[in-house]
Amino acid sequence: MLYSRPALCLQKEDKQIMTVLALYSLLFCAQLWLEGADSSAYDRPSRFIFAIPVLLFVLAYPPKLAFMWAGLVVGGVLTAGWAIWQKLFLGIERATGYTYVIQFGNISMLFGIFCLAGLGWAAVQPNARRWVVLLLLGALFGALGSLLSGSRGGWIGLPFVFWVLYRAYGRELSVRMRGGVLAAVLALGALVYLLPQTGVQQRVQHAFNDIEQYQQGNKWTSLGARFDMWQGALTLIAEKPLTGWGWNGYQQGMQALVDKGQVIQFAADNHAHNEYLDNFARRGILGLLSLLALYLVPLRLFARRLNSANMELRALATAGALLPVAFMDFGLSQVFFGHNSGVMVYAFWLAVLWGTLRAYEKHSAEHQTPGTRPGASRKV
Repeated sequence: MLYSRPALCLQKEDKQIMTVLALYSLLFCAQLWLEGADSSAYDRPSRFIFAIPVLLFVLAYPPKLAFMWAGLVVGGVLTAGWAIWQKLFLGIERATGYTYVIQFGNISMLFGIFCLAGLGWAAVQPNARRWVVLLLLGALFGALGSLLSGSRGGWIGLPFVFWVLYRAYGRELSVRMRGGVLAAVLALGALVYLLPQTGVQQRVQHAFNDIEQYQQGNKWTSLGARFDMWQGALTLIAEKPLTGWGWNGYQQGMQALVDKGQVIQFAADNHAHNEYLDNFARRGILGLLSLLALYLVPLRLFARRLNSANMELRALATAGALLPVAFMDFGLSQVFFGHNSGVMVYAFWLAVLWGTLRAYEKHSAEHQTPGTRPGASRKV
């Protein structure tokens, strides 16, 4: 036959991933339909449910792991390369790539984080040293792209990122090696902060200045405007915690607060710059719970495999766990799902990582023989 339907053999965990994708999408679209929103408003929320066919496809036809990890290295290097060009040669103050500056910086960092997750896979490959160097290079460039964008939100969650990496690989390292890695991370962080070319020290100082000015009554700063948007969103949540204000009602509610002098006009013209508050204010308690499920269910399922004896599977599980951890951090200072790039990166990387993990997990179980070293069951 020219076409044969693959036997997916969906398990309970696969259905849980698909459920949270569908639940977030359908609840969002249902609310839009009830309030008579324009058809364009369905664009971003509908993409979560469109990730489900991609997940099914990847379950049946997973990518070769070497291609996936190499692609992340190339992505990190090219992203940082474009950031360097914009910053040093075009004279742009904050590298933006082809998207909004916060999105660009955080997605670049995500690529670097994924490269760190891939080190477990690299360690059991025939050319282990070469792969480790390449992935470390991808991680370094991914972080550089974030630094040159000046996006501070992604830096806050780095302790949680390192905690996941430690949970996955810490026990594989000797005490001396752990100390060396910690010293290297601290030294690199200090170097990045002290070098004026990175702009990190300047951005940190700006943050403290913004807080000081906000306390003095000046809300028209980067952080000051965020504080006002958060305060406005919390006020709206307190008024309609169950149903939320809706897609268009949110702006109307914020405008009413502007008219009362409680928040600045900028707050009514933008989203809340916080994924949790924005979802809660617009979509009520169900919207918030569907968002948390979208983060926490995949995190729990990937985290179960952080101690897998098969290092290739462990690397996929680590990348999968880091995806929601990173997005939970990004969402503290930005509505990442309010942008096409945020939706596409989260929904479709979730589909790719989970589908690939499950496919190779199944393959490993089918081909594992007594006496075979688990981490070497399949070289890809």
